[in-house]
Amino acid sequence: MHSTLDRPKTYMGVLLALGLTHLLNDLIQSLIPAVYPIIKESYALDFVQIGLITLTFQIAGSLLQPVIGFYTDGRPAPYSPVLGMTFSLAGLTSLAFASSYAMILVSVALIGIGSSIFHPEATRMARYASGGRQGLAQGIFQVGGQAGGALGPIFAAVLIVPFGQPSLAWFTIAALVAMALMVWIGGTQNAMRQAFTAARSARAGSAEGHKPHAPFTIGLALVVLTLLMFSKNAYGESFRSFYTFYLIDRFDLSIPAAQMMLFIFLLAAAVGALLGGIVGDKIGRYRIIWISVLGPLPLTLMLPYVDLFWTGVLTVLINLIMASAFASILIYAMDLLPNRVGLIGGLFYGLNFGLGGIAAAILGGLADTYGIETVYRICSFLPLAGLLAWFLPRTETR
Repeated sequence: MHSTLDRPKTYMGVLLALGLTHLLNDLIQSLIPAVYPIIKESYALDFVQIGLITLTFQIAGSLLQPVIGFYTDGRPAPYSPVLGMTFSLAGLTSLAFASSYAMILVSVALIGIGSSIFHPEATRMARYASGGRQGLAQGIFQVGGQAGGALGPIFAAVLIVPFGQPSLAWFTIAALVAMALMVWIGGTQNAMRQAFTAARSARAGSAEGHKPHAPFTIGLALVVLTLLMFSKNAYGESFRSFYTFYLIDRFDLSIPAAQMMLFIFLLAAAVGALLGGIVGDKIGRYRIIWISVLGPLPLTLMLPYVDLFWTGVLTVLINLIMASAFASILIYAMDLLPNRVGLIGGLFYGLNFGLGGIAAAILGGLADTYGIETVYRICSFLPLAGLLAWFLPRTETR
């Protein structure tokens, strides 16, 4: 066993700041689906057009991420998240005053580009700051993002519904605060990187150093992880984009009441992300991936047939379990390619955006054709994809 002197310092202040910036970034993102019920009525949109808004945002947020991550693997850019937040600021301002469907699409694309620049370098910083406690670090980073996503429906119910689309401009304050935090975090990256690199070098020479994985092993694992991400994101997107419509249509809820239930659902994701990271440090990523993707299946199969109370209970439990997957999938992939942290961060955050957008467009078409309740019956079988975890290489990723 290597000594604790070989273990880098855990920069808890940096991790908390990263979690807060992730919260602010994802809060801005979450305002897009949160405002759907308003713009659907204002612009007479159908579900396909709603799905295309999500697709535009997600594609813009996915295409650049692997490219930026690959580039910054060789040329660290600690202040690039500040540039990303500048795009988000412009997109949010544009969305607040958009007067046409085309302008809405341009606005959400700018926010997506901002996120694509933010995530790869922020993910690398979380790894540097982890002090070897990768699950904890990614859990804190993820819980920030999930909490930000959960706040969108709250603000929609409290501010955006009463004051309308222009009230989105108030949230430019969140972008400015995030920019200030990322400037401070960027100034700490050099010291964190040196400590992290020194610890890795020390471990590489010890008995605990891991040999590089074979290309076939890496390729197989990345394909399986991608398929697992798609099933997880498709199910999650059915809630982020269409849950409020489902509640309004089936249970005749008001828009604010439906937004509050969406907030509770998304808050469960924040808790699940943190727990998944911490537990993954204890029992390994492989087990967490199995549990989080396949585990919710009995609950998802029950969901379309229960009353309002049990709908709320089941959706919280489903998201609590399912949200624990992302940190473990990300760390599992990073352990396979430890020298490509930026690429992996960009690839999997990009997949998170892109696959979610594709799923939203498909589900929007199904909702228009067969009805929103049928969509949830179809989606209830998606956790069966968790059986693909059987094909993941049994690598030690704790």
